[in-house]
Amino acid sequence: MKILAIDDQQLVLLPLEKRLTELGYEVKIETNSKKGLEVFESFIPDLVIVDINMPGISGLEVVEFIRNSDRPNTSVMVLSGNTQDNVITKGFDLGIDDYMKKPLSLNEVCARVKRLIGVSNQTQKTLSNDVVIQQRCVGVVIPCYNEEERLLSDEFLSYIDKYSGYHLCFVNDGSKDNTLDVLKNLQKGREDFITVYDCEKNGGKAEAVRLGMLHMATKEDLDYIGFLDADLSTDLEDFDDLVKTIETSSFKIVSGSRISRMGANITKESARKIISLTINYIIRKILKMDFKDTQCGAKIFSKDVINIGFGEKFVTQWIFDVEIFKRMSHHFGLKKARTLLCEQPLKRWVHADGSKLSMKDSIKIVMQLGQIAWVYRKKRKINNSDLKHIVVNNN
Repeated sequence: MKILAIDDQQLVLLPLEKRLTELGYEVKIETNSKKGLEVFESFIPDLVIVDINMPGISGLEVVEFIRNSDRPNTSVMVLSGNTQDNVITKGFDLGIDDYMKKPLSLNEVCARVKRLIGVSNQTQKTLSNDVVIQQRCVGVVIPCYNEEERLLSDEFLSYIDKYSGYHLCFVNDGSKDNTLDVLKNLQKGREDFITVYDCEKNGGKAEAVRLGMLHMATKEDLDYIGFLDADLSTDLEDFDDLVKTIETSSFKIVSGSRISRMGANITKESARKIISLTINYIIRKILKMDFKDTQCGAKIFSKDVINIGFGEKFVTQWIFDVEIFKRMSHHFGLKKARTLLCEQPLKRWVHADGSKLSMKDSIKIVMQLGQIAWVYRKKRKINNSDLKHIVVNNN
């Protein structure tokens, strides 16, 4: 039994290919729909699984091509995040055999495949671990500095094994210990889902995150890109909640917020709480936005604002989050920027032992906030001056 799967996002295709191959099917995958039609002609599959929303030739056009080919009875299954009734109806009018809406479990996909074309000739395996096929693909940057002893490798691996659509980018920020070796071992065998970006010299968290974000932005199949702390003080389940918010809204940035409230497990040292409140007051004055917590190490971004937020080096080493929001307000204007930013309370955040930011660093943070206020005030004056110059010349 032969199966051809066509989807422009490789992170969706890879776990599908692996599972169907394990079940004994002969599988080919293609991320380009035009090339997918060429494979259809040469491969002669029993089943074609296709996405709807693809650049160039859409999934419905692929279905139409198959139905007008010399093998019009080939089974066709749609696996798509498009839930519009008119699209689904048109698909069935064109003759598809099944329509599955993402997200859904890989076990369900396989059950539907068996119903359509039967089981393979090979002995069937009992596959207990299910995988969720997601609607979107997400890149996550994890900055790492001397994380040899703290990196929660099992948690990262179990998550990407269970949820498709995630690509992790670990940035080694010039670590002095064996962090790079740990990361390379973590990547081994999962190169399609894990990237290790090595910075030979320590440039600080801000630069590590910036370089990782820009690197991930070059990957065409990612819809959103974010960053997360290596100690998983915010866990991956909570991070996925941020992703769900950005994919179902018009927000360009969704930032986690460590707000203590009923029903949430948010633990901070008492001294940190007082310092955080003071720093947050200063930040709100600088940004002119009512943020409760800008410094949470879990944020997700729409891909089209990555260059705005990360294109230039940051002025500060630690509180670059404030700079990101400041850059958004400079680019879009304060009023528009407020509509593009979302602060979402986390269900869980636990202060991890070994955190490298000490209480003494709080004074440095206040000084860096002053530096941000000064630098971006000067930038605004320069931008306003350039704008006036353009208006005068046009007149």
